[in-house]
Amino acid sequence: MTLDFYYMAPSAPCRSVMLTAKAVGVELNLKELDLMAGEQMKPEFIAINPQHCVPTLVDDDFALWESRPICSYLVNQYGEDDSLYPSDPKTRAQVDRLLYFDMGTLYHRFGEYVYPVVFRGQEEPNPQKLESLQEALGWLNDFLDGHEWAVGDTTTIADHVLVASVSTLEAAGIDITGHANIVEWLERCKSTMPGYEEVNEPGAVSFGEMVKAKFSTD
Repeated sequence: MTLDFYYMAPSAPCRSVMLTAKAVGVELNLKELDLMAGEQMKPEFIAINPQHCVPTLVDDDFALWESRPICSYLVNQYGEDDSLYPSDPKTRAQVDRLLYFDMGTLYHRFGEYVYPVVFRGQEEPNPQKLESLQEALGWLNDFLDGHEWAVGDTTTIADHVLVASVSTLEAAGIDITGHANIVEWLERCKSTMPGYEEVNEPGAVSFGEMVKAKFSTD
């Protein structure tokens, strides 16, 4: 079994998949692409993924992109049980809700705040976008109230996805100290989540340094 994984380490979505793979216990054959250099536009990669985005997983003759479906696929296909992506409809719906919350609200609002400055030449960050991001963090803080993990008291792929985002926010200098539940949960992830220091922390720090460099000079 060879699972080719095309990724870029600073990418939070890529790191969420790597955390899920560690939790499931599958090895990924890592193939890093330099998006800044345009490596994703090479014909051989477009033949695999016509949207030329990362992360992309290739499992034998099956190719899949978009990080959240990749996380659920790894658990469904290779997990010893369904604990990381529970089969109970109501519990799974809660996990799915947080996956969509991360994609459409939390990380989206982070991107709206930092991407214009980091990637598009905007001179100053928009403070209203920061307020919007803090609102999303407030919602996540409420979601975490009363239990240790994102959905109940066991880790799920929702934790992998959310921690990849939140650790990136923290590394980029976003103040999370006003959200006590997030602070406690993040420390729990850092200390107990398989592979956190190996596959998540370096990429989060790398992206954070990129953001801080732009925010301090622009």
